Amino acid sequence: MEKKLIISLNKKKKDKRMILGLFAALTAFIADQLSKFYIFKFVIENGSPYKVCDYFNIVSAFNKGVSFSMFDNGGNAGRIFLIVFALGVVVFLLHWMKTEISRFVQVSLGLIIGGALGNVADRLRMGAVYDFLDFHYGAYHWPAFNLADTFICVGACLVILHALLNRKKISLKDINK
Repeated sequence: MEKKLIISLNKKKKDKRMILGLFAALTAFIADQLSKFYIFKFVIENGSPYKVCDYFNIVSAFNKGVSFSMFDNGGNAGRIFLIVFALGVVVFLLHWMKTEISRFVQVSLGLIIGGALGNVADRLRMGAVYDFLDFHYGAYHWPAFNLADTFICVGACLVILHALLNRKKISLKDINK
């Protein structure tokens, strides 16, 4: 009986952590979509590029491909492939989130999920991902990106950081067992 109670309590803790991860995903998704809505409206009113400072512009760019506009001439089939692929990754990450013990990792996965769903929403609604952040130094411009891309990168870096800081050292004795 006691063992069942402990398992039940552990499941409730995991469910609460999952809620935190899902909240992070929802927050990232909403922040991404609201930023795109307001920036798109801002660009229509003020033109593109809009110089914010010497190294940062607000631009209006539609990316049909993936990072840095790779594979952007795949047409409708490419768009469908990217949507299905992203949704597959989201399903995988949701499963990982459900089984993950660390709240830190769950929130990090939530950021990735929210960003991925933000870009999927763009592809479904506009046929491409809307990018607007343009950092540059002189004539060199980093490819334009959006908040969804930022959430994906930050979430992935946090997962990697957690893995590096929490890796277990394996001795030869452990391997030979």
